Amino acid sequence: MSLLHIDEPAAALHSAGHFSSHPLWRLGFRPFYLAAALFAALAVPLWVARLYGWLDGSLAANVGLSWHMHEMVFGMASAVIVGFLYTAGRNWTGLWTPVGGRLAALLGLWLAGRAAMLLAPPALAALVDTLFLPVAAWPLFSVMRRAGNRRNYFLVGLLGLLAAANACYHAAVLGWLALAPAASVQAAILVIVVMESAIGTRVIPMFTRNGAPGSAPASHVRTDQVSIALLAASALAWTVGAPAWLLAPLAAAAGVLALLRLWRWQPQRTLRLPLLWILHLSYAWIGVGMLLLALSALGMAAPGAAFHALAVGSMAGLILGMMTRTTLGHTGRMLKARRAESAIFVLIQLGALARVAAALLDAAWAGPLHAALVLLSAAGWSTAFAVYALVYAPYLAGARIDGKEG
Repeated sequence: MSLLHIDEPAAALHSAGHFSSHPLWRLGFRPFYLAAALFAALAVPLWVARLYGWLDGSLAANVGLSWHMHEMVFGMASAVIVGFLYTAGRNWTGLWTPVGGRLAALLGLWLAGRAAMLLAPPALAALVDTLFLPVAAWPLFSVMRRAGNRRNYFLVGLLGLLAAANACYHAAVLGWLALAPAASVQAAILVIVVMESAIGTRVIPMFTRNGAPGSAPASHVRTDQVSIALLAASALAWTVGAPAWLLAPLAAAAGVLALLRLWRWQPQRTLRLPLLWILHLSYAWIGVGMLLLALSALGMAAPGAAFHALAVGSMAGLILGMMTRTTLGHTGRMLKARRAESAIFVLIQLGALARVAAALLDAAWAGPLHAALVLLSAAGWSTAFAVYALVYAPYLAGARIDGKEG
């Protein structure tokens, strides 16, 4: 069974009360996609306003660079990942992942983490925020174990690594760990890159073959395995502070191989199909990001360029590409992009280009150009997620139009 083949299984939803049966709580993607999109659309403007002094620090004392990095990864991205995995896990196992009141409670825990990170003292924020990922991972592991679905255990393991990275972040902020908080966020981004590569390897060629006329994407199992292993090795090397002579060739090889595999998937066949080209283009950012990471190890580029390529270009691009695709499919709609979807995809990619360009510039001498690029990137990011929330909220909060469950 394909990792991302998440059509609804035939089993019927158990009867529940009115609240539990509301469409918003019928499957994990619905509340988490909507909440993550709204949060992403609002959090970046808040950070930019604080960065440029447009927001009084007394009104947002916790809003700093560390908050911005943490919330885009452990806040927004984690919500999307959990929502997706709950939806996929339902199909993989035939068992129900959290729905109804349990799903609402998990969303409430996630929202409490966002509020704590914004308003609470660091110790309280750490206590509330670190709960979400372990609590969310347990039901997924439970249904996989009951169904004997061992082939996808590694995804629960990756959630565990994200939870560990989040705990390290808070320990660093509280002074319990001699580590820069940014290092934990960077490690989490690299974990997500490995997850993206594993998922993309399974589904992007399949989606292309099924949706792009005349395409014949080629995949080679051994090459795919080596590519993912190189990404994981590069991630580990960066996280432990490996010397440049080791990190640079690892990251460069990972980047080149990712781009080579993408070329074999025939991205040129998808240029007229936004729901496909967004996946190919976002995957390309993995290769670009790893090449920039290699240059960073050699002192030839800022680390921020690599991590913004991976976080904005790849992570956010793939998130929006999969959020649109899975929402359309799981609400019974045709997998066809309209102007809204095309605008979402173009905006997030323009935002990625602008942010990477800004990171490659030295803010000290770039001056107004650097600020303009950061503002352009923020506008692209926020507008893309805002358009998704505006257009897709009725889909996420309404019943499937084909009458099926989910």
